[in-house]
Order: sequence, then structure tokens, then C-alpha cells
Amino acid sequence: MLAVVVHGPNDLRVEEVLDPVCGPGEVVVAMEWGGICGSDVAYVLHGVSGTAVLKDPLVLGHEVAGHIAEVGAEVEGVEVGQRVTVHPATLVGDHVVAEELAGRTNLWPQVRYFGSAAFRPHEQGGFSALRTVRADQLRALPEGVSTKEGAVAEPFGVAIHAVRRAGEVTGRSVLVNGCGPIGALAVAAARAAGAAHVYAADLSGAALEIAGRLGADTLVRVADGEELPRDVEVAIEASGAPRALGGVIAAVRRGGVLVQVGNLPGGEVSAALGNIVTREIDYRGSYRFVDEISEAVALMDGVVDVSPLMTHEFALADAVEAFRVAADRSTGSSKVMLKLS
Repeated sequence: MLAVVVHGPNDLRVEEVLDPVCGPGEVVVAMEWGGICGSDVAYVLHGVSGTAVLKDPLVLGHEVAGHIAEVGAEVEGVEVGQRVTVHPATLVGDHVVAEELAGRTNLWPQVRYFGSAAFRPHEQGGFSALRTVRADQLRALPEGVSTKEGAVAEPFGVAIHAVRRAGEVTGRSVLVNGCGPIGALAVAAARAAGAAHVYAADLSGAALEIAGRLGADTLVRVADGEELPRDVEVAIEASGAPRALGGVIAAVRRGGVLVQVGNLPGGEVSAALGNIVTREIDYRGSYRFVDEISEAVALMDGVVDVSPLMTHEFALADAVEAFRVAADRSTGSSKVMLKLS
């Protein structure tokens, strides 16, 4: 079967790999759609994503959906042909965690994730014609959610988790800074959670247009000198740009909440953080999700239309070009989709 495999920095190939073998407790999913994530792009450009360093060839992709092609032994409640998306995480090791963290599985000390080089052997991803999946990782898609939309459930889950980390947002003002895919989906998540007014800020007019279509009330184009709002109750920082932090913190009212979901650089950074103290702002991190992917699927069934996010699509054979477009924001790309079959 064909798969999208990164071998090293600037070495991405579409090549033949072995078909998977379905074991007990597993199913084989015939993948139909995949969404390219910033972490996928990082592996292709640099051979590194966060702290994970590419050491061996890796099939990319953790935002995927398709239909069940084969059901293994000891699997019940699913059937061939059923349309599904996939929770990409696997908890590893017999760890003891603090009682208050027991339900926060995204903070488990060791997690394997589709398309990740964090462990060796690497956890192969889903940008391939077929992929074995544990039955407990499956999330069934309702009739009203296509597999193309289903491939967006994973990043939507990340965005929902970020909004949830802020606490109650119903009736509150929310600023989302950085309107790439996660930021734009955070706009939709905040709107679905009942935010009274959602501000979206970005350098890119194209990104802001998508954020507007996903529910932002006010668009702030920073590149044109437009200023961030003042005294918002909640801010979601989704750009991951340290230089943006000072302005975002200043936009949050005294006693407000700032959630950092955009990945900051792993090393030392320079940022204006003084207002966190003087304005007594709660600064909270947000990492992946627990099971908000299930909520994402439910919201996409008639509540949230994610189609504005999906700006480009390419066939699996054209994955190299798809990654070039995904890496270049001047193309107007947001979520670039791969048609895997």
C-alpha cells in the first residue's frame, strides 16, 4: 500500500509499505482523509517536532478518518463499512499518578501518538491506505459527519480542550490570538460553549476570514496596526509566538485567564510577562485532549460547520506538494487535506 513517509529533513516520500496485519482487539481502517498538522510539517522541514527527534522513517498523520475494512478477533460492537475517526493516543507504562490527575490522560507520563517520533520504534501514523487501530481508539461518525470532516475531529478536540481549560466561558468575552487551524477551531469551540463575544487576532487576512466564518464577532488584523481589545475575560493564545505574549497578557482583564495552546519554542524565549503578576492573571497550559475528540464529532453533527477550515485538498500521490502548501501561509492555506483513498 502507499503511505506518506518522512525519512529526514526535506525528505518526504510517497512510497510502498507493507499492508497491516489485523491482530486481536484491533480493526483495520481504510483511511479516506487526513489533515496535515503543524507537527507533521515540522518533521518534514526539520526532522524534529517539539522534543521528538526523527531517527527512523516515519509514516506521518494523526488527523485521519475512514471506514472499517476488517475486524479482528475479540472485537465487538463495530462492523465492516462503519465510518470512523481515531483517537491517536496510547498510554504506555504502569505509572502511578496523583489522584487529581487520574482522569487527565493527556498528562500521562508516556504517551504514544499516531505519527510521532517521541518513542523508538516510532509510532507510525495514518497517512496510508490502511492502518490497524485498537478498537477502543475508534470514534464512530454520525450520519451527518463526512469522513473528510471526521479527519478534523482531532484538532477540534485540541481546541475544545483549550477552551475548557479556561473554565466557564458562557457569557464571557474571549480573545483568540493566532488563527491557524487550532486558533480558528478555538473560535468555533468558544462560540459553541456560549461565549458572549469572540475576538480573533492574526497577521493574516485569510486566516481571519476563516475565523470569522467559524464564529468570531470581531477580527483584529495585527499586520495593519489594529490593536488587541482590552479587558477580555479569557484569552486563548494559539500562535505560539513569544513576542505576542506581552500584548495578549495586556489584553486580559485583571483576574482573567490566559490559556496557552500554541506550542512555544522548547528553549529559552524572551517575552513580556510582568502583567501576569500585576494583573493577577491565571496562565494555563493546554496539551492535546482527554476525550474531547468525541465532543468534536458531536458538535460537527449539525452544530459547527468546519468546512471553511479545509482550504486545500490533494491526492495521496501529491503529498509532497500538499506539504509545501501547508508550510507556506502565503498560499492562504489553513487545513490542507489529503485524500488517502
